[in-house]
Amino acid sequence: MTRRGQFITFEGTEGVGKSTQLANAASTLDALGVECVVTREPGGTPMAESIRELLLAPRDEPVNETTELLLMFAARAQHLHTRILPELEAGRWVLCDRFTDATFAYQGGGRGVPTERIALLENLVQGTVRPDHVVLLDAPVETGMTRARHRGELDRFEQEAVAFFERIRETYLARAANAPGRYHIVDASQPIETVSAEVSGLLRNLVNRA
Repeated sequence: MTRRGQFITFEGTEGVGKSTQLANAASTLDALGVECVVTREPGGTPMAESIRELLLAPRDEPVNETTELLLMFAARAQHLHTRILPELEAGRWVLCDRFTDATFAYQGGGRGVPTERIALLENLVQGTVRPDHVVLLDAPVETGMTRARHRGELDRFEQEAVAFFERIRETYLARAANAPGRYHIVDASQPIETVSAEVSGLLRNLVNRA
């Protein structure tokens, strides 16, 4: 019987280096002989990527918070059941750029959507499925936003005010404090080499414990 893979998500506000550290984590696992796939949310499948485009595109029309929340979970349902779970069952580790913690942080902390409403959809879409480990890349909001602006044109979320991202960061840190065994906070304001070394060390420890 194939041993189920580990489901590891990478979270954080804008500009904390998730893409860089996902690539670093995949390289670390590959060197250790662990099969893995890298994916992202919203997105990860053709249909979910189409929903991502709807969610991120700047638009003049106001986006209702419930519309945003339902689109997030619609994309997640497709991603989870057609890609994430099959990969895990095949024994591969799944490294995902954001998952439901991002919804609690962005739609809950940022938008003010009640936590109970998000949790209801979480249970409906995911059942008992939760990430095995969450790597929270944390940095001051201004640091991350400065990096994000240097990447180019900002998407609909990146155009929000600093206070929006401060609430998101606070929500992430609160969730990590409530489950310290599952969340791993990495100071993403450090030099990239230092962050990469810390993430690689974390992955090696997880492989040794698996």
